[in-house]
Amino acid sequence: MSRIAALLVVAVSLAGCDVFSTLIDGWKYAKAVESDLQASVGMKPAVGFQWTNGRLVSVTVTFPRIDDKKSLPELAATVRRAVASHFRQTPNDIVLGFSLGKSNPATTAQLGEDKR
Repeated sequence: MSRIAALLVVAVSLAGCDVFSTLIDGWKYAKAVESDLQASVGMKPAVGFQWTNGRLVSVTVTFPRIDDKKSLPELAATVRRAVASHFRQTPNDIVLGFSLGKSNPATTAQLGEDKR
């Protein structure tokens, strides 16, 4: 019985801190950015975010591979626009990343790395 009461107190205090609404809203914003970027770039990225004390600290956008159709500055501008249009706050930082997957000779040659 005391565990239920303790959980209830924690849930009420978190709800009072607006943690739940921030988490739910952030998740909705991240999904909207994913959909927007999938429509404009053709790849669905993974979008994450970090809030600290009600402030949007960073948004991380990770694509499943490097896009050959757009240059990096074009892609960065597209990501900035999508984040700015869907999140209510402007983040302090936007991190753009790419998954390289398993290391194979074709990927290594594309990146211009030494094959030693």
